[in-house]
Amino acid sequence: MSDERAVKPRSGCLGKFLTLFAMAGIGGLGVALWFLFQPQDLSDIAGIGPASASKSSRNLQAVLKSSVERAYPITLSEEEINLYLRQTLEAKQGGLLGSAVEFQRVCVRLEEDLAEIVMERSVMGYPFTVSMFVRVEQSETLQGVERSVFRDGGPYMEEAPRLRRGGRFGKLVVPQGFLLLVLPSFEKFAAVYRKEIGEGVEEMSRITLQEGKLVLDPRPDGGTNSALETF
Repeated sequence: MSDERAVKPRSGCLGKFLTLFAMAGIGGLGVALWFLFQPQDLSDIAGIGPASASKSSRNLQAVLKSSVERAYPITLSEEEINLYLRQTLEAKQGGLLGSAVEFQRVCVRLEEDLAEIVMERSVMGYPFTVSMFVRVEQSETLQGVERSVFRDGGPYMEEAPRLRRGGRFGKLVVPQGFLLLVLPSFEKFAAVYRKEIGEGVEEMSRITLQEGKLVLDPRPDGGTNSALETF
């Protein structure tokens, strides 16, 4: 009688690697979704907390217009900008989700060389935030100051400099391409403040983003007027 032995199939290293890779991918997706649905912390943004509830803003449209016409630089604080947005912005969430999604507010966080525009909504009673990063690059030319505005927050990681940080969905920082999902909302917001953007951006020669403030200078050559009006 022959001795027959059952040969058990042996799983290769490739199969184990693919299994671990799939499990890691699922785990990473779960973590990303958790951060996506967690609203980002806005407590560090000036002009939106309880301490600012009784404060009011000046008419920034008139302030910007005066700066351009009289050719003097101004500095707008983060608090002043957000107070102005609170007083002037009226928006409604339309479409199929109108009954489930409620618009809350738009606010701006100002950092060194970077601005973040944050939209907050309430989805079935739960807060949800999306944001867009904005950078300004300027250089001196023979024709004057050449300025470019970018909808990104710089490289996503040093190893991939072409992959840019677009903004945040909840607490999750997303690549720039994801902004296509929310770009219409930000374009509508920009349209509401067409005059302020025209006089505060397009008519200014120099725009400087700093921690907690926005510095605007309409003078082509920097001017000789050293007065700086702060609000």
